[in-house]
Amino acid sequence: MQRLTARDTTDSGTEHVAHGSTEYAAAAEPHHTAGRATRRASRNAEETAAHDGAREDVPEYDSEHDREERPAPASLPLVAGAMLGIGGVGAVLAFADIASSLRAPFTLFFLVVAPASAIAAALRGVDPLSRPVLAVAGAVALDLAVAHVMLALQTWSARGGVVVVGLLSLLLFLVACARRLRRHLVAGRAARAHG
Repeated sequence: MQRLTARDTTDSGTEHVAHGSTEYAAAAEPHHTAGRATRRASRNAEETAAHDGAREDVPEYDSEHDREERPAPASLPLVAGAMLGIGGVGAVLAFADIASSLRAPFTLFFLVVAPASAIAAALRGVDPLSRPVLAVAGAVALDLAVAHVMLALQTWSARGGVVVVGLLSLLLFLVACARRLRRHLVAGRAARAHG
């Protein structure tokens, strides 16, 4: 008899403890949920702030004008100068008809780089990765067109081909510079009108 009473007492105590813990959990759950929501919101706010800070550090180039004003790498003038020197030597060797082992590779370099540079200057608004590919393809097409026209007119000569390609490249470059200058003048007038 005593064992049953003790078991009943123990069972009722366990039920009371279980019931008490259930009531405690039910009462404490809104506080825990609110705490979790607050922690989640603060974590999201920190991540958003860090993401916005990272985005502020990276310059965005939305317009064509911003892409043109993008800073050039420090080694770019050195590479451009070397290319200009090699191309100039090739053009001089071909035009003066000087026999040299450097004449063929330097002249070929000039025939590709001169029109490619002019076409790249005209394609300022194009994606930076696509521009070199388009410029080289355009240079090869221009060289082939010049050779084809000169052969059709029966006026082909290496010296004449170099001169024609050089003049066409210069003309393309001047047109690109004129377009860019006109765009800057129009932008300056618009800024003065709004200012």
